[in-house]
Amino acid sequence: MPTIYPLIMGRRAMIATEHYLSAAAGARIFACGGNAIDAAIAATFVEGVVNPHMHTIGGEAPMLIYSASARRVVAINGNMMAPARATIAHYRALGLELIPGAGLLAAGVPAAFDALVTALRDFGTRSLADVLEPALQLASDGIPMHVGLSGDPDLPDEAVAGAGASLRSNAKRFLTKWPSSGRVYLPDGKVPMPGSVLKNPALANFFKRVLDSESSAKNRGRESGLDAARDRFYRGDIARDIVAWSDANGGLLAADDLARFTTRIESPASADYRGITVFKCGPWSQGPVFLQQLKLLEGFDLAAMGHNSADYIHTVIEAAKLSFADREAYYGDPEFIDVPLDALLSDRYAAIRRDLIDAAQASMEQRPGDPIAMRAMRAAPTSGARPWGGGTIHVTAADRDGNLIAVTASGGWIPSSPVIDALGFPLGTRMQTFYLDERHPNALMPGKRPRTTLSPSLAMRKGEPYLAFGTPGGDQQDQWTLQFFLNVVDFAMDLQAAIEAPKFSTPHFPSTFYPHDNRPGVLRIEDRVPANVRDALAARGHKIEVRPSWSEGRVLGVQINTQTGVLAGGADPRGQAAPVMPAQVIGW
Repeated sequence: MPTIYPLIMGRRAMIATEHYLSAAAGARIFACGGNAIDAAIAATFVEGVVNPHMHTIGGEAPMLIYSASARRVVAINGNMMAPARATIAHYRALGLELIPGAGLLAAGVPAAFDALVTALRDFGTRSLADVLEPALQLASDGIPMHVGLSGDPDLPDEAVAGAGASLRSNAKRFLTKWPSSGRVYLPDGKVPMPGSVLKNPALANFFKRVLDSESSAKNRGRESGLDAARDRFYRGDIARDIVAWSDANGGLLAADDLARFTTRIESPASADYRGITVFKCGPWSQGPVFLQQLKLLEGFDLAAMGHNSADYIHTVIEAAKLSFADREAYYGDPEFIDVPLDALLSDRYAAIRRDLIDAAQASMEQRPGDPIAMRAMRAAPTSGARPWGGGTIHVTAADRDGNLIAVTASGGWIPSSPVIDALGFPLGTRMQTFYLDERHPNALMPGKRPRTTLSPSLAMRKGEPYLAFGTPGGDQQDQWTLQFFLNVVDFAMDLQAAIEAPKFSTPHFPSTFYPHDNRPGVLRIEDRVPANVRDALAARGHKIEVRPSWSEGRVLGVQINTQTGVLAGGADPRGQAAPVMPAQVIGW
């Protein structure tokens, strides 16, 4: 099928990002001899400069990596951690029933920097100075303002998820409540126009500080230099800047919280689907919900139903409802709770849950199962999903040696927390996803990592690297990427066609984000899906919400054909059409 963006192909290097400048940064690292991990990390640092409404270094960066030299897939747990003082009792004493969605009360230990440096140290080849140089240069010299960051005066924010994160939408808050953010992002007290140059000298100075630490230790080797940079962030003067800012603004972070923080390198969750092994981060993320959906859907002949037919969309949405119900009932930080992941991903459990899908009727219920007793359903209270309103970026890369990486970074959004004057970035607010209910698997506890929507994906075929992909989009991430994956595997589309195909999603289940509400039975569907299909879905009971063309998804993907050595990359035009983020692929 014809596509808006071309499928990019090459044989040496491939990188897809949410901004053309971050893609260019990754390409520069490739050109200097770096591998896919080096390139993706450089691009992710740049994303925090050019798309700060979606992510900054104060947030999180979960990732999946296939290391060609080690011939294994690893998950990088780039998730933040709750401070020692963050207890349910503390918030209740403040009269709160939910952790706020903005401000320092929702701030935990920033994880992205440690995660990126850990990945660079263990799987990359370059120095921190190498991969940070493009971001440092852009922060110092300035970025040309793009309309996704500044905001489109001709487009109402409610028209597209994520648009409310723009500077235009947050100008009043920056000028009246968060002056430190205004000083960076509203020069002369005004929203900068597209094409104007925006500098962030405090962020540039932060980069220089960590690079000074790396340089001072470089005589002891590359790893020692990287460790010195991490130590300065989590145990040195940068940590003191973070804690002082938290204290001054009502936060809960302490020096010990940062000093004891470490990034975990883990074995990922996985499941097979039609000869392809898909890997996801563990149940501290929503990643396994992608795998649960695959286990349910492998019992249906989706190709025979027809792409985006009423039967197909109904089946996919009903599988999502069942899988996300289990996410709500069981997922959380496995260091603190026992998540029955093997049972949730078992063939037996999928078979008994699959029988709950009624081909003629949309479910209006929250129906978690019982994977321990192997029962199709368990009793569950209905609880509160609002549309995606935060921000996230994705970066994915591949190289001719077979290295693959998918980074889904988020948090530290400039609309949700004020910029730290001394550092040029805000802290993340991921703690809002915790529940102040001891019975919930994602209940707040000191030292616990909150269940996150951040969900990179990686797939192998016949034991060889095949696909890396992901998207922004909160609770929609593992719906949009699932459809992309099915488009490739079941409907034999190339990456770009699979990305651009009309998509849909549901907010049926409790939202990850404050205030955790839900909208049972709602099916959001792009208007490019024919009216007769939408009518047939409505006849089955789905509450149809027709969305504008090019509004459901921000998917990026790279692919390796190990038989031919051809690399391919695809980017979603939806980010530019919104406009929110101008995605780009570079490869050769």
